Amino acid sequence: MTYTENVRIAIQSIKSNRLRTMLTALIIAIGLSALVGILTTLDAVKTSMTEAFSSMGANAFTIRNRGVGIRIGGGGKRPKPFKNIRYEDAIAFKARLNTPATVAISVSASFGSTIKYGTEKTNPNINIQGVDENGLNSQGLQLTLGRNFSQAETLQGNNVCIIGSEVSEKLFKKESPLDKVINVGNNRLKVIGLLASKGQSMGFSGDRAVYVPLQKAKLINSNANPSYTITVMVPTNDLQETIIGEATAEFRNIRKIKITEPNNFEITKSDAIAQSLFENLKYVVLGGIAIGGITLIGASIGLMNIMLVSVTERTREIGIRKAIGANPSVIRKQFLIEAVMICLMGGAFGIFLGIAIGNIISFSMGGSFIVPWVWIFGGFALCVLVGIMSGYYPAKKASKLDPVEALRYE
Repeated sequence: MTYTENVRIAIQSIKSNRLRTMLTALIIAIGLSALVGILTTLDAVKTSMTEAFSSMGANAFTIRNRGVGIRIGGGGKRPKPFKNIRYEDAIAFKARLNTPATVAISVSASFGSTIKYGTEKTNPNINIQGVDENGLNSQGLQLTLGRNFSQAETLQGNNVCIIGSEVSEKLFKKESPLDKVINVGNNRLKVIGLLASKGQSMGFSGDRAVYVPLQKAKLINSNANPSYTITVMVPTNDLQETIIGEATAEFRNIRKIKITEPNNFEITKSDAIAQSLFENLKYVVLGGIAIGGITLIGASIGLMNIMLVSVTERTREIGIRKAIGANPSVIRKQFLIEAVMICLMGGAFGIFLGIAIGNIISFSMGGSFIVPWVWIFGGFALCVLVGIMSGYYPAKKASKLDPVEALRYE
């Protein structure tokens, strides 16, 4: 009954000082919401990145003219950019790589185009990307209507295109876009395929893009000297290192690199990019924990101050309880329970707010709803710890009050 009675008295004390309790709980809520919000956001980022890179397959690797250059904090130099990978280099590599792997070539033609059909037009934020017949598969894109580019269309640069679902909804509403002719900049292209909606990954949305044959992209590219990206999809993980070795040797020959010279291109495994990002995100995690921790330290100091004030205000009450038989242990537990309850009130609101903020950011990235159970249980455990640490000294002070002096206190 001692714990039940202490909880009841703690609730009465909290009710009698609503404003003070709310302000103290709010400070704790802000600290925890910062911590949980940042960590929930990072979980969303990891999920989004995992989905983005897994779409290329765990056994894929890319050849680029420079590294991905993903760094968060820290010193060091930026990755060295090498000379661009030309169209001729990419085509020659695809033809000469004699392995069971599938080679896909892609290039960005424009990042801010406006697409028109009749009186309808999109915002100037449509990505135009050139791909070969394997390009859609290498990016994990699937057709919901129509067909893929043929090898002949890829090499000849026919005036055809495949559009994302967002482009289709904007231009054609609920009509089928197949066989319609759209204006992409100064080019008129026939729609032969519609992509299934995929959402957004790491800021890029396949739904808000138009794909054209590789040769056509070469003709309409806004960049006079674009660099092509080569993606090699390996059938099994066992063959990956072997094929990477063969691809490296073949591309060195194509680029006419001497034996004594280093590679002037970068080969990156798809899962290695994700791992690099995850490694760098550790710094953000530490920053989030530091921000939340500093706020919680401030909240714990505020809570301790409030509890000390409460002890002073309730000196006479403590004296009465001691006079009717309450020992120091009971008094100490009473104030500790009160401090923990205030922390749990603030913690519950802070965790809810943090999850809401984290998931709003997740949705804005095209991710799904995330419930970070680890941080929820960890947050409540942290609340109990803060409550005990903040309430221990005031509780100890209250338990040591002399009952005679406490009864005389006015």
